Formats: sequence, structure tokens, C-alpha cells
Amino acid sequence: MIIKSRIESKQLNILRCLDKRGILTEKEVSNYHSLEKGFIGEQKFDRWLEGLSEGTLILSDLLLECNNTFFQIDSLIISETTIYLIEVKNYEGDFLIEKDKWYTVAGAEIKNPLLQLERCEGLLRKLLHVLGYKIPIEAYLTFVNPEFHLYQAPLKSSIIFPTQLKRFIKKLNMTPSKVTTKHINLAEKLISLHTNNYSFIRLPDYNFENIPKGITCQYCHSYLNKHDTFTLVCKECNKKETVIVAVLRSIEEFKILFPEKRATLITIYDWCKIIDSKKTIKRILATNYKQIGHGRSSYYI
Repeated sequence: MIIKSRIESKQLNILRCLDKRGILTEKEVSNYHSLEKGFIGEQKFDRWLEGLSEGTLILSDLLLECNNTFFQIDSLIISETTIYLIEVKNYEGDFLIEKDKWYTVAGAEIKNPLLQLERCEGLLRKLLHVLGYKIPIEAYLTFVNPEFHLYQAPLKSSIIFPTQLKRFIKKLNMTPSKVTTKHINLAEKLISLHTNNYSFIRLPDYNFENIPKGITCQYCHSYLNKHDTFTLVCKECNKKETVIVAVLRSIEEFKILFPEKRATLITIYDWCKIIDSKKTIKRILATNYKQIGHGRSSYYI
């Protein structure tokens, strides 16, 4: 039973919007692509979890804190007797282990994901102790990409390879499990402790004044141009979109990038740029959002 579903993180949404506007550095683009790929991998693992029996509780994407330290859990499966902590990786290509260090086949050292899993397990164990729960934890590092291969992997480890996923789910289903009120209370407590505070995550430096304005194409991310009164068109891929749909999509991007900034008529008019009629912007705002206040000080939520 899914108790907490997975959604895109604030960081991923912001980087996705900034990437469309072409203001990320090469390093930031690489970080964004890594997050995007990681999220795709987590979604792929979620589809595997759909095959679990009803005797488990599934919590996805938890950000918790213990001893003033944040730790993130990709997937948590609560069964009658065991909590399964899952770290999901969507690595692609060939990797190898030498003396507990992880490398690409090209020789570049990467962070040891088993150490990351070990840290997460330790913090979760401490948090459960504080909450008064004594349930055994089994932690697994799970790779979901079929194009992944790890050389010199230890025979006995907590690693689940793509070819072992089916057997792992089958093993869980073969283990009798019946969750009780105690398990449900634990799941609800962990969800209540989940935080959306990503203040410790570094984001690119941007503001409303220096960011490029306009409405980007939803297909190729180039900037749209006016086609006629009711339609915008992309000169790069020739895709068309109605003004209303394009403006609403652009407003949602504005809200992601500037959650503290008020969506006033003038602000959204400047943000969309390509729409030359303030009346059009006002009509779209009035129809789809709630107006707060009147006159120049009014804004929309």
C-alpha cells in the first residue's frame, strides 16, 4: 500500500525551469541532468513496487532529520517484521570496486554509494529509537538501469542488480506480512517529520531582473513567438500552442522560480514578454487565479 507517493523535488523543478532559459553553467547543467536521471530511476523502481502485496506500507522520497543532520530516503518499505530501506541508483555504464573505492572504467573515482546507504541506515536507526520503535532494518543499494554493470562486486553485499529486482520483489511477497495500527502510526509519524526544507541545497544564483523573459516551447525549450491573436509558435520546431495554455504554463514556472514574489499583472506581463496585451494577461489571471486586493497593489494566487 502506497502511503507517500514520489514527487519532483524543489531543486529539480527549479533547475528544470532554469535549464529551459539557458542560464545554467556547464557544472549546473550536469547536476541537473544527474537529478533528472535519478528521478527517472526512482520512478522506474516505483513501478517495480507496484507488484508488492498489500501487507506492506510504501513511503517514497522522505527527507528526515536526526541529530541536526538531514538524510534522504528514496524508498521505505514497512512490513510486519522488517523495515526495508532502499537507495535507488540509475547508473549507466561500467563501474568497478577496488579496496572499497568505486570508479568508472575510465578511472574516475566516484562517491561510494554503499557508504551513503550505511550513513542513511544509521540515522534512520537512531530516529526510530528516539520514536520508540524497535524494528529490524534491512538496507539495500538498488540499481535499476539494465545498462549498468559493476566489476569486482562483493559476493555478499546489500546490492541488488537490475537482473535481481524481480527476485527481490518475489522474496518480499513470499514473506508473510500483516501491518497493524502500530505500523500505520509509524508511517504517519515519519510523514509528519518529512520536511520540504532544502535550504542546505545550493541553487544557482538568479533573480527576476537578470533572468531571460519570455515563454519557452514545451517541446524544444526555444522561445515562442507570436503567430496570431490566439496562438504562439516556435520557430525552431514549428510547434504551436494557444496563448492561454502557454501563459498558464509560464505562470507556473514563475511560481516555481519565485515562490515569494507576488504574481501581479505587471510582473506576469513582463515575465511572459511576448504577449503584447495586458488585457489578455489580466483576463487569463482573473479566470484562473484568485485576485487579492484591488488597484495597483492587487495580485493573484
